[in-house]
Amino acid sequence: MQANSDELHIQTQTQLGELFEALDSGTFKQVKRMLNGLSAVEIAHLLESSPPASRRALWRLVDKDKEGDILQELPDDIQAQFLRRMDAQEVAHITEGMDTDDIADILQQLPDRVIKEVLKAMGEQDRQRVETVLSYDEDTAGGMMDTDTITVRPRFTLDVVLRYLRRHEELPASTDSLIVVNRKDEFLGLLPLSKLLTTDPSITVREVMSTDVEAIDANLPDTEVANLFERNDWVSAPVVAEDGKVVGRITIDDVVDVIREDADHSLMSMAGLDEEEDTFAPVMRTTPRRAIWLGVNLLTAITASAVISIFQDTIDKVVALAVLMPIVASMGGVAGSQTLTVVIRGMALSQVGRHNLGYLLSKEATVGLINGFIWALVMGGIAAYWFQDINLAIIIAAAMVINLLTAATMGALLPVLLRAMKIDPALAGSVALTTVTDVVGFFAFLGLATYFYA
Repeated sequence: MQANSDELHIQTQTQLGELFEALDSGTFKQVKRMLNGLSAVEIAHLLESSPPASRRALWRLVDKDKEGDILQELPDDIQAQFLRRMDAQEVAHITEGMDTDDIADILQQLPDRVIKEVLKAMGEQDRQRVETVLSYDEDTAGGMMDTDTITVRPRFTLDVVLRYLRRHEELPASTDSLIVVNRKDEFLGLLPLSKLLTTDPSITVREVMSTDVEAIDANLPDTEVANLFERNDWVSAPVVAEDGKVVGRITIDDVVDVIREDADHSLMSMAGLDEEEDTFAPVMRTTPRRAIWLGVNLLTAITASAVISIFQDTIDKVVALAVLMPIVASMGGVAGSQTLTVVIRGMALSQVGRHNLGYLLSKEATVGLINGFIWALVMGGIAAYWFQDINLAIIIAAAMVINLLTAATMGALLPVLLRAMKIDPALAGSVALTTVTDVVGFFAFLGLATYFYA
């Protein structure tokens, strides 16, 4: 895996170097030929890896018939940059022939006025399909589904179904089963292609279809859809509206996108950033996004400093306190982050809920307490040897136990509380936890020191 990643990195940098050299020398025909000789995925990766000015220059050299395929592979932020420069007719042209869910994803980057104009420029059938997807929130099963489905009735024989399939030029991508519906288009079950091809053609669909599979509700959040696909090893799954009628299907490629977006979200949220953060975004766009969370962090740092200032006289008396003080806060921060990460992951996988929250809190508090005692003994011994002061050893040991217990407990509790307050735990959890561990750590350590040295 690492070798493949390194090879891709080297290949990308080599291609970028060749293209930029050609651009700098003004040989645009050579750049155009090189660029359009690549696949849509490779071009998208090159665009994503380019600074804004080069990105715009490369986009102008892309063949018109490739633009739609490339846009599908770009992150939303970069998609929007190119879409803002297109009129409704251009957008309608590049989305022609795309899957419905991909068209909907692109249209959601545009203002409502432009969306209406693009829909008007579409054919009747395509417009109805796209409007169906757009009627659902983009983070739900309905928002990620494709309306291109093949449905069959249970009363038909497999021979009839096979002849019906042969009338199609091609099957929708990732088709592993046909959807069985009644006359009202209500979901009844699935007919796997493997059974269709290996069973006696005279047998009816009803006799071989699978009825133990439940369709996905169109309003189900996309993260839960991804969990269902992971647990059941699905390649595709039907989507139904509230009335039980089939409105589309979700395929594994759409689920992979959701998983990747969730991973990006978790990673970027640790730094208070948006998962759509463009690596090469302009300075004036990047600066405000980061400034907000730097401001939040400054407030939390001021809070911790205010706690320290309360015990300024004690620190003046015992200079060693200033040396040891960061250790308590740091240990609490690491212990809390470990718990926070595990709990947020569990919530993302729908493993954490009211029924097991009590056990989780108890378990994490116990782990924090045990680790607290272990490292309190270690640090207490180091402090006693370092400063030849048994009181100082007792103080830092007790403070470490208190802070590690608090950190583990709050690391488990904060994500649940933040979600209940409709705040993203991945985004705000680490900031809130750092504040708690710093304040508690400093207060416990300096408070105990004040008691011993007063």
